[in-house]
Amino acid sequence: MGVQWFERGDLWKSKARSLQLRLRDRFRVVAVDKHRRRPAAAAALLADGYFSSTVQRWLRRFRDFRRDSLPSSSSFYVKRVSEELNAEEDSILLRMVQAVAVPVLGNMCHVFMHGLNRVQVYGVEKLHDALLHRPKNKSLLTVSNHVASVDDPFVIASLLPPSVLLDAQNLRWTLCATDRCFSNPIASAFFRSVKVLPVSRGEGIYQKGMDMAISKLNSGGWVHIFPEGSRSRDGGRTIGSVKRGVGRLVLDADSIPMVVPFVHTGMQDIMPIGANLPRIGKTVIVLIGDPIHFDDLLNMEGLENVSRGKLYDAVTSRIGHRLQELKMLVDKLALEQSMQSCTHSMQNSERVAGILQQVDWESFGIEAEAISEHHPSTQNPHIQPEERICSPKDTVGTDRYFRMGFSYEGGAFMSRMRGYMDPSELMGFAAKGLFMNGYRPKERLEDTRLLGALKAWKQYLEAHVLRNWNTC
Repeated sequence: MGVQWFERGDLWKSKARSLQLRLRDRFRVVAVDKHRRRPAAAAALLADGYFSSTVQRWLRRFRDFRRDSLPSSSSFYVKRVSEELNAEEDSILLRMVQAVAVPVLGNMCHVFMHGLNRVQVYGVEKLHDALLHRPKNKSLLTVSNHVASVDDPFVIASLLPPSVLLDAQNLRWTLCATDRCFSNPIASAFFRSVKVLPVSRGEGIYQKGMDMAISKLNSGGWVHIFPEGSRSRDGGRTIGSVKRGVGRLVLDADSIPMVVPFVHTGMQDIMPIGANLPRIGKTVIVLIGDPIHFDDLLNMEGLENVSRGKLYDAVTSRIGHRLQELKMLVDKLALEQSMQSCTHSMQNSERVAGILQQVDWESFGIEAEAISEHHPSTQNPHIQPEERICSPKDTVGTDRYFRMGFSYEGGAFMSRMRGYMDPSELMGFAAKGLFMNGYRPKERLEDTRLLGALKAWKQYLEAHVLRNWNTC
């Protein structure tokens, strides 16, 4: 029985094997190990036979249907945005939160930039005119370079007066990458409350975030965008290539928005790369350019030989060229101001040299020869102090920078002190003179010169005033 059972099993195995060979010959299917299958083997499998030809025919029909019905991701086309997109995104609760959060954040940034730093704006009337006096349904699109992570809202808040920052409805919308501003629910809620729209890196110009920005333009709003797409890699020294998305914002809106460019420098000092908190005491220079017009490109839009992609490229090229021009001008302004600050420092040094020569040192208990030995520059000054005092130009300058309350009609000594020194320097000289003349006349000159103004006043008061009070 056992032998018959094994023979019967071998018979069924042989029948199954013959059936497998017939099926392989009929459909020309080669048995391939799934774990070792490669694309080349799969291509060879589909390259021959009835089964492979059928699959290829259906795949070809599917590709033709997709190409004819839907635009490819590599082709450019006009995509209009409906007004319903705004209604879906802007709820009543979100608008109420924005009405509070945007003015608070804007005014805080305005105080930080103008109170703890220094902002110099050239052409600010161009932005104010475009924002406040443009036609009712005319939208506004501002473009600028991207240097630091706080360019928006710090720079934008510094360009607007506080009264405008209180109107949250007319302030800007901006775009931010989802991996930076919308990485968690808390960050998403905050950035949505300050009018930031999410965009995804790598999803192209036809994504939902771009559609939302166009819907804001269609409703006559203000959208600010960084055309470079990311921050500068070299600390703001150069401007990167402009991305094609700004071309779609200009051309795919219902009406061409007013495009105002501006370039700034100095934000790399306020928020360097890797810093967690912004710095104070820095200078930022902003240059606002004239609006950019695209009327000639609109006339080319209906031509058959001009594709949509070429129009987008023409818009991005024009915006990038204008930003490069403004970048050269703002760098020139920054260089001129740096040279002026160096010149001002040299003038202060010359004033110190002049005062050291003109002060009556004997009245302070110091010999003029000793001062000349320690300050050789006072022996042959480059500028004659008498000539500078009589110059009316310098009189205006001293009245502008040094307001101490002394009159030029008084004594010659106080007039000279006002003409050559600022208040802190005058108080320092007075403190050292009182200390050396009345407190420690026997001290060596080298020790007394090392004292600061505040320390000299402190020691003088302790030696004279406080000591008299203690004896009373």
